[in-house]
Amino acid sequence: MKDRKHSQVTPKSKGQPTCPPDRTRRYILKLSGEALGGPDGSGINQDVLRDVSNQVLEVYEGGFDLAIVVGAGNIFRGLQGAAQGMDRVQADQMGMLATVINAMALHDALRSNGIAARVMSAIHVSEVVEPYSPERAIRHLEKNVVILAGGTGNPYFTTDTAAALRAVEMQADCVLKATKVDGVYDKDPIEHPDAKRYSSVTFDQCLTDRIGVMDATAFALCRENNMPVRVFSMTTPGSLQRVCAGEDIGTLVTP
Repeated sequence: MKDRKHSQVTPKSKGQPTCPPDRTRRYILKLSGEALGGPDGSGINQDVLRDVSNQVLEVYEGGFDLAIVVGAGNIFRGLQGAAQGMDRVQADQMGMLATVINAMALHDALRSNGIAARVMSAIHVSEVVEPYSPERAIRHLEKNVVILAGGTGNPYFTTDTAAALRAVEMQADCVLKATKVDGVYDKDPIEHPDAKRYSSVTFDQCLTDRIGVMDATAFALCRENNMPVRVFSMTTPGSLQRVCAGEDIGTLVTP
C-alpha cells in the first residue's frame, strides 16, 4: 500500500473552511453513478474507474482524509422505478443495493492502485461489505479511503442527502460535489453558452432560484449545520487534489 502523510495545508481560497491545527482536513466526495458509467452513463466504465482512482491516489498520498459517497444512476435509480409503477420503498431499496455494486467496483480500482480502502454500507449486507457507523468510519480514515454505500439506509432520500448527512456525522470540513460541469451556473451552460458561473453562492440562493446541483433536502441539511459544499468537475486530471489543497476552482456554496 502507498504511504500517506497527513496534511494540514492552509486553504488558498477565500471562504474555504480551515480545519483545526490538530486535525487533518477531511472531505466527503459525492460521486454520481452516471459518472462511473462513462459517456453512456450506464454500466461501470473501467477507464473512469482508473481516472477516479488516480485522482484519489493524489489526495491519499497528500494525507487528506477522504470518504466517497457513491450514487447508482448508472445501474438503477429508485425514482425511475417508482415512475414505472414499482413500489417506491422497494425501488429505493434496489437503488441502495446498486450503490453497493458501484462501491465494490470503486474499491477494487483503489486497491489495484495501492490505496488502502474500506467499503461501508448503511444497509446491512455484511457478507460483502462492512456496516456503516460514524465512529468506525472516522477511525478507518486514519489509514484508509472510506467508500460509503447504501445511501442513508432509508427510502425517499437521495445519495446527495447521504453525502450531506455523512459529512455532518463524520465532522468533515466540506462536501465535494463532482458534476459534469465546472461549478454552479445561473442557467444550464450546456443549453446556454452565455451562462454565468458563480465563484460562490449561498444555500438560500440555490434553494430560492431552484439551482439543481443537489436536492433541496441535502442543501437544507448542509445549511442548518454550516457545512459548505464545493461544486466542481473531475473531468480534468488533478482537479480533486487541487480542490482538497484549497484552490479556488468550481463554486463554493456556503451558509
